[in-house]
Amino acid sequence: MRLNELKAHELLPLIRRHEVTVEEAVTETLDRIAALDGTIQAYITVAREHALQRAKEADARLAKGEPPRPLEGLSIAIKDNICTKGIRTTGASRYLEDFIPPYDATVIERLEDAGAIVVGKTNMDEFAMGSSTENSAMFSTRNPWNLNRVPGGSSGGSAACVIANEAVFALGSDTGGSIRQPASFCGIVGLKPSYGLVSRYGLIGYASSMDQIGPMTRDVRDCALILNVIAGNDPRDSQSYPGELPDYAGCLVPEISGLTIGVPKEFLEEGLSGPVRDAFMKALDRLEELGARVVEVSLPHVRHALAAYYVISSAEAGSNLARLDGVRYGYRAPGQEDSASMMAASRGEGLGPEVKRRIVLGTYVLSAENREKYFNEALRVRSLISRDFQEVFKTCDCLVGPTSPTVAFEAGEKTRDPLEMYLSDVYTVPPNLAGIPGISVPCGFDEEGMPVGLQIMGKQYDEATLLRIAYAFEQATDFHRRRPEVPQKTYQSESAGGERSV
Repeated sequence: MRLNELKAHELLPLIRRHEVTVEEAVTETLDRIAALDGTIQAYITVAREHALQRAKEADARLAKGEPPRPLEGLSIAIKDNICTKGIRTTGASRYLEDFIPPYDATVIERLEDAGAIVVGKTNMDEFAMGSSTENSAMFSTRNPWNLNRVPGGSSGGSAACVIANEAVFALGSDTGGSIRQPASFCGIVGLKPSYGLVSRYGLIGYASSMDQIGPMTRDVRDCALILNVIAGNDPRDSQSYPGELPDYAGCLVPEISGLTIGVPKEFLEEGLSGPVRDAFMKALDRLEELGARVVEVSLPHVRHALAAYYVISSAEAGSNLARLDGVRYGYRAPGQEDSASMMAASRGEGLGPEVKRRIVLGTYVLSAENREKYFNEALRVRSLISRDFQEVFKTCDCLVGPTSPTVAFEAGEKTRDPLEMYLSDVYTVPPNLAGIPGISVPCGFDEEGMPVGLQIMGKQYDEATLLRIAYAFEQATDFHRRRPEVPQKTYQSESAGGERSV
């Protein structure tokens, strides 16, 4: 097995025992990207020189006898809406096509302090607004299981590069399912932590009351290792959780006897595809075999979650993106006579259609005549959904359901109908509204070999139980061990920015 095919917890001991060097491990990952990413197009920017320099520095530290750090030598891919000092961060938008942040996001600081090495920035839907990575202003990413299908979104590039062995693990962001849905579509593990558990400092804001950064990995143990590093209080994030945190890796025991697992009946209604339903029901059987008690529960207001989410998120997106005015940074339209026309032209030329659609929607629901009818009503629905979760968690240790109603769909299949695309997030949006954690783990494949994800949802800040259940299920199945066969193609840039290396 090649080094780039190893999981984090498999590669770390080899580096610690000096059986391989960090440079060897990082070089194999970079070579894999060079050979494969012309086909998958998971990366917007490949930071080859940066990564090799960091690898040499790590080897020099280890050669001096310094103790290895928790993630020493692991190659990481970063969703391109998370700021990386000296490495361009575009948000997959023409507006920020040449933006190079002067600072690192908190999660980048913590990962690099732990020894991880950034190898590149991954493709995404523009400013995280989408469910297929087809809204990227750069190019579309392909699903490694079937190149004619989407990898999900908005963290599609991160999901695709992890399952294709183009990084040991990746970071994504999740506002309404953008980690869990692509994790399901690509057959990997994706965790959306509780709101506030992981600092958002340095994340390009979409809907700030729901945005959360989380790990995307090949198995649950790697997920816990990464969460140990990135979770924790950050004074630069006003919503950061101040409490004590457990050792998440230490919570991974394949034992769930006596736990009560709830199945929201609303998640099994019309719209759920047959193959996904079949895989989910088999997953329930396996959880019962492991000793869990599975019960039906109800979240009566969850049927309104999608509507409330798109009102709230669009309103917050409009406010967050107001900073893109062409004055301080980003794209500026040439040849304008005054500042107002310059700002209007810059936004008109620099932003894509889905981003414009949501800004317009956000402006509409926040207008004086509509705020009470739409925005304030959506906030009330959000409170009711949160109460529904609180009520069922009085009797359940966690909830489970399908991550997405379908497997990965064909590229172009839903782009003409935004409402149909939005339905891809029908099961992932509720945890964001409630601020609770959710994780997607592989639970099966359909008849065409496309992955199906199981979503496990837990009590706020109880990621330990969530990871324990996910780990027990994973250890009792082999879905997470399967890998796609991807044809290699000469590395070639198709991004709007031209060269994808720095």
